[in-house]
Amino acid sequence: MTTASTESLFTPATESLFRRRRTTDRVMTIIMLSAAVLAVTPLVLIVFHVLTHGIGALSLSLLTEDPNPAGRPGGGVRNSIVGSAIMVGMATAIGAPIAIACGVFLSEYGQNRLGTVLRFLVDVLAGMPSITIGLFIYSLVVLPNKKFTAIAGAMALAVILIPVVARITEEMLLLVPRSLREAAFALGAPRWRTVMTVVLPTALPGIVTGLMLALSRIAGEAAPLLFTSLGNQFFSTDPFSAIDALPTRIYFYASGPFDYWHEQAWAMSLLLVGFILVVSLIVRALAGTKVTVRQ
Repeated sequence: MTTASTESLFTPATESLFRRRRTTDRVMTIIMLSAAVLAVTPLVLIVFHVLTHGIGALSLSLLTEDPNPAGRPGGGVRNSIVGSAIMVGMATAIGAPIAIACGVFLSEYGQNRLGTVLRFLVDVLAGMPSITIGLFIYSLVVLPNKKFTAIAGAMALAVILIPVVARITEEMLLLVPRSLREAAFALGAPRWRTVMTVVLPTALPGIVTGLMLALSRIAGEAAPLLFTSLGNQFFSTDPFSAIDALPTRIYFYASGPFDYWHEQAWAMSLLLVGFILVVSLIVRALAGTKVTVRQ
């Protein structure tokens, strides 16, 4: 095509259309960029606020000592850190196998009415308020035993974890290429063996990512623990007794009358934010990991 014929294409009408589209593109780009900045702004403000208020009270004694009696400054939150680790660990041990098995069923065997109903119920459970779940475990476990326990707290956290991990597991399994399943079937592998040796290993990085995201959520839950594990001023690792946790200790200290409690509450909030940051980095690392299918 000659230069003259090319220039003839740019009539006043086409030039006007081109300018209008370019202007629209720039305006929409500015709008989307502004929306992205607005979405990130609360995170930046929260992290900055927690960092400025909590860094001053963050010390080694906060991590290695137990709380002092009320009204005496100092002390730490070692019991809360250990209690959170115990309950989150037990919740993972209880909820992860159930959630992964549920996700496998929905992905591999749930293409029917039963799967549709189960998928809907899992979605409803995922949107259930955490305080309602805590009240349910309170009436189911705490009241009959007349005792607050770490196991009750772990059960409440496990209920919160299950729907999140189940749905992510299902989505990760559905992303596995159908050709891998068909290759295993062609070699004579039964369906259950195909799932266990081909499908699950292939989707493992995504499943672990979902599990880490669920852990970062339940680690910051306070409402269900107020009804189940309650809290404990003293160091305890007994799962059959009341046990402390960082979220509940933050709640008690933030609503307390002492200034040093408020400072320690900010420091504990900073610890939780740091934990979530570490989990997010692990999730990003796992998201880029490829798992080799076993032969």
